[in-house]
Amino acid sequence: MERPEVEDVEFSGVESVDEEELRDGLATQASGCRSVLLYPFCLVSDHRWFVEKSFLDYNEFQRDVLRIRVFYWRRGYREAQVDTSVVPDDDAVIIRFAVTEGRPTLVSSITVTQEGTRVLEDGTIEDLMQLRAGRPLDLIALDSSLVLLREELFRRGYSDAEIGTDTILVDDEGYAAAVRVSIAPRWQSRVGQITVRGLQHVSARTVRRSLELDSGDLFTRNGLLASQRALYESGLFRQAAIAVVADESTPDSIKPLQVTVREAPLRAVQLSGGFNTVDFIQVEQRFTKYDFLGGGRRLDARVAVGNLLAPQLNGVFPFHDVTPTSLGDDEEDRFLRPNWRVSLEFTQPWLFSPRNAFAAAGFAHRRSAPGIYIDRGYGASVTLTRRLAHRAPVSLSYRVEVTEVEAGDVYFCQSFGVCEVATIQALRQRQRLAPVSLSYFTDRSNEIFFPTRGYVARADAEHASAFTLSNYRYNRVSGEYARYFSVGRSAIAARVRGGWVRNLVSTAEALGVTRGPAEAILHPRKRFYAGGSQSVRGYGENQLGPRVLTVSPDALMEPRVVAGDTIAGCSAADIVSRTCDPTGVPADRFQPRPIGGTALIEASVEYRFPLWEEFYGAIFLDGALVGEGAIQNVTRGAGALTPGAGIRYATPAGVIRVDLGIRPTLVERLPVVTEIPADSTQAARIVRLDDRFRYDPLEGSRSGIRQVLNRLQLHLSIGQAF
Repeated sequence: MERPEVEDVEFSGVESVDEEELRDGLATQASGCRSVLLYPFCLVSDHRWFVEKSFLDYNEFQRDVLRIRVFYWRRGYREAQVDTSVVPDDDAVIIRFAVTEGRPTLVSSITVTQEGTRVLEDGTIEDLMQLRAGRPLDLIALDSSLVLLREELFRRGYSDAEIGTDTILVDDEGYAAAVRVSIAPRWQSRVGQITVRGLQHVSARTVRRSLELDSGDLFTRNGLLASQRALYESGLFRQAAIAVVADESTPDSIKPLQVTVREAPLRAVQLSGGFNTVDFIQVEQRFTKYDFLGGGRRLDARVAVGNLLAPQLNGVFPFHDVTPTSLGDDEEDRFLRPNWRVSLEFTQPWLFSPRNAFAAAGFAHRRSAPGIYIDRGYGASVTLTRRLAHRAPVSLSYRVEVTEVEAGDVYFCQSFGVCEVATIQALRQRQRLAPVSLSYFTDRSNEIFFPTRGYVARADAEHASAFTLSNYRYNRVSGEYARYFSVGRSAIAARVRGGWVRNLVSTAEALGVTRGPAEAILHPRKRFYAGGSQSVRGYGENQLGPRVLTVSPDALMEPRVVAGDTIAGCSAADIVSRTCDPTGVPADRFQPRPIGGTALIEASVEYRFPLWEEFYGAIFLDGALVGEGAIQNVTRGAGALTPGAGIRYATPAGVIRVDLGIRPTLVERLPVVTEIPADSTQAARIVRLDDRFRYDPLEGSRSGIRQVLNRLQLHLSIGQAF
């Protein structure tokens, strides 16, 4: 057989370098399945439709030995040796590379000199040098160091700086190397004349206003990249390039710029969709008119619809049941109706500076938090955004909305402290929610879908009062910070999230509520919830936090079994006086209802690692505390730690994620709320019993499988958890 098939490629002795990186650089590769989606077929057939076969090329095989030695040499292992063997295996062969790495050449010293003006500080140079004394002479790290030094000088305006390695003195006998780097900053450069080419409909003035650089400005790397980015982000151009134009008539320190663009269509229509285990199917239609009224302005119209096919998919694996048993017969299907949002937004991308943007929008929506509340509203907003740096905007917004909260009487009783049905009607009426908010966001992660380095941070503050024309009045702050660490080809992601909200006492009067504790009244959207695919994954959506048990009064009045004895149920008088003891009522007669909290502390850590081709695995631990009152009192609220594992599949449009969270405990002692129907003597009202109930959803279950399955929570969604 002249060219046998390569069944496998094996390495031994590879300890100091990344074996996968070494393997990927070789010409000799093993046969393998063409796609992870074809893997089931590859298990039963080696047809070329499914398996991409590789055959041994003896010439390339010999060159691979040299490739391995060069790979090691460039990383400081200058004496690495490679032995090979070809082992027959039926009609194929197994290729084995036995590597003897040898002793590395270590960097004994690094000297960096600056000619003329000393531009870079010693600390900055030390931070930028990827090559370190005492470590192997890694030429790749040295090249990266020179690039970073040059970029830092360009960032300060020294675009013509020269950087090089004067000498690398290698002592072969001592396995040591002394490295010298020279820096010649030369001069600072400024922007000269700016010309624009390739325009058809967009004006040259619009292009120049979008640029971060103007004639006379310091010519910097950040300004050049930001200008290039702004042209692409405007949506006006398919291609945009900014180049320095050689002009012998101008000094070297003056950089004339030429902007060459290729315009994109000024109208765009996008249709997108998604799904998860709580919101079912969602679709969105978006229409964008670029350069609306000239000047790069943009008009966006959006229509989004969710909860599609909810009646058919609700409770069908893997989708969750979002219609918990409620007190009212008319509440059963409310959470299955479509959610929707429509909006029309106008954006002015340049306001006194290319870093500023102004937006005004009108909107209407219907949204629901499964099993908790349904929120309808319409209104308008204005937003002023200032870009402090790339992917680091700060926004000041004012939003006025007419909102209507649809929820059961129990929700208002527990969440707002208002239990009189007549008073609850006031809260169900249309009210104004008009906060002014300040938000900051920064993204310093290295990738969008699979970040392995950097961080993402967000902070928000809101205020609503009579001054902002709001009926719901409160102060609210929240923040989130996620950090990513590279571990070889894997990554560790960690996140902390927290928030606090406090009601203003004038809310009750503004809402027309005359009875009940005024400090409890908050719009449900402003409360904090935990649990779900992007929170604590051992729980369902919003199910971790303060909860109550709802039960019909008939269930409390029925006879029940306690300690083997049958006892009478509670009387109507016991329920009215709140002295009814719910002990012994079957657990399946109760329905847990989340009510949200006013303080939140949440943390997650996740280890992400490659499995095979586009498949990745994850092991995680999530935890949260949700409570009432000040943030320092949050430990008195409800909390849990839930471990779990998941699989991610990378697609060009994003990451498809499947997570399985494990809830260690299911038993809770929860308050009990029931409703006393109206009669000829009194109106209907909500009653909270004095005694809590020990709620165990597995009560009466003798199946070990069910005991295990009920501790598992499946989440299917698109995008990383954080």
